[in-house]
Amino acid sequence: MECASPLALWCSYATEPLKNSAASSTNQCYKHHVQAVLDYLEANQKRFVQELCDYVRFPSVSAQPQHKKDIEGCAEWLVQKCKSIGLETQLYPTEGNPIIVARTPRMSSSRKPQFLVYGHYDVQPPEPFDLWKTPPFEPRIEGKSLFARGASDNKGQHLAHLAAAEAYLKTGTDLPCDITFLIEGEEEVGSSSLAKFLNTKRSELRCDGIVISDNGIPDLDHPALTYALRGILAMELEVHGPSRDLHSGIYGGAIENPAMALCQMLGQARDKNGRITIPGFYRDVVSLSAYERRQLARLPHNDAAFRKFLGVPALFGEKAYTSTERRAARPTLEINGLTSGYQGEGSKTIIPAWARAKLTFRLVPNQTPEKIQKLATDYFRGICPKTVRLKIISGHGGDPYLVSPQGEKAQAAMRALKIAFGKEPVLMREGGSIPIVNDFKHNLGAETLLLGLALPDDNAHSPNEKFDLECFARGMRLGAHLWQELAIGGRVK
Repeated sequence: MECASPLALWCSYATEPLKNSAASSTNQCYKHHVQAVLDYLEANQKRFVQELCDYVRFPSVSAQPQHKKDIEGCAEWLVQKCKSIGLETQLYPTEGNPIIVARTPRMSSSRKPQFLVYGHYDVQPPEPFDLWKTPPFEPRIEGKSLFARGASDNKGQHLAHLAAAEAYLKTGTDLPCDITFLIEGEEEVGSSSLAKFLNTKRSELRCDGIVISDNGIPDLDHPALTYALRGILAMELEVHGPSRDLHSGIYGGAIENPAMALCQMLGQARDKNGRITIPGFYRDVVSLSAYERRQLARLPHNDAAFRKFLGVPALFGEKAYTSTERRAARPTLEINGLTSGYQGEGSKTIIPAWARAKLTFRLVPNQTPEKIQKLATDYFRGICPKTVRLKIISGHGGDPYLVSPQGEKAQAAMRALKIAFGKEPVLMREGGSIPIVNDFKHNLGAETLLLGLALPDDNAHSPNEKFDLECFARGMRLGAHLWQELAIGGRVK
């Protein structure tokens, strides 16, 4: 289905004035500065949605080598888009996928605050195709949502910030800060090229703060600043037994079954109350404060609706914590994949030669991947039976992230959210991981504001991914107000 057909109807909805959008007294002070920006965004809504449709047509799947040309084509499209806005744009080849750096025009003597906006143009693999209602790279608008792989994660979210920058530049409205857009093509596979790039371009990219919209909000009535992220550690366990698959009737009972041994090991790693049993696992975990628990309790949540949405018969998690706290602020161990033996049609009576499990730990502030890697390795080696051989393969890792929600930048972002959405914002923790935020802090010496625009049902990483077009519109309005609010308090360092 072509995108253009429903746009006129949607645009008439999206450009209605927001109730209470002038609730902030601060907004009144600079309203005349941004009105031309807001008018431009409203007048160009239809084109912005069409551009998002064009953007998501690129199957820029970084995990699959056959899409290398699509990645390059998508990067070139983005370069041309940034240049058309009026940004000083450069494409940097890397050992992996290209990185785009686009800057607002600036004077060499500029003393304005410097901010960086991060995004990624690569997307997750779309498989399984049969679960998509329409092809994943043929954008479809249904109601107020645009369906396509990458629409929410992350093309639509950073395109909203680019649209706001365009509105400033095209209307000649003075930006109170200089903005650099850094958009990469390897976020979904670990951002290895970007980490090296930041190290070599440290002085050129140094800034007063970083803005990332690559996460979510509870709903349109609860815009949110995410002040903490869980970290991650990935690893694989391989259990090897006999030198080959063996007849289970002839040899069963005389040797250990690697699949059974692996399952028994994994079963010991978590107790019936949801606690990880690895010794020392919780040693560095800082308990949630009463203030944090009150803030998390403000988030809209209903366990019954949550259970129904997920399609599970009952919820499960660590005792003494709410569902919101469990998935955002507590550490976990998950089995991501489990395989061994014959997987084809019918049965094959064997003792498999090996079994493998893919694991990830989600970590909370003060935990580190290095410490958890050692604790987990020691634990699994200690409980592995002597009848099999264990191989542990280290995967990628990323530290947790925490920024003070009461800092000057955070408070400025909260004001901008309130103006853009017309609602009182909430503070939240995100259960997912964005490891690059710690690379930014280490290399650029700046904290990150996580201002997500995705909704819980946007199906990121799943079939039928979508992006709510009202979130798209309000994300542009957020971009219009954010730079003014950040500048009010002066330089943020």
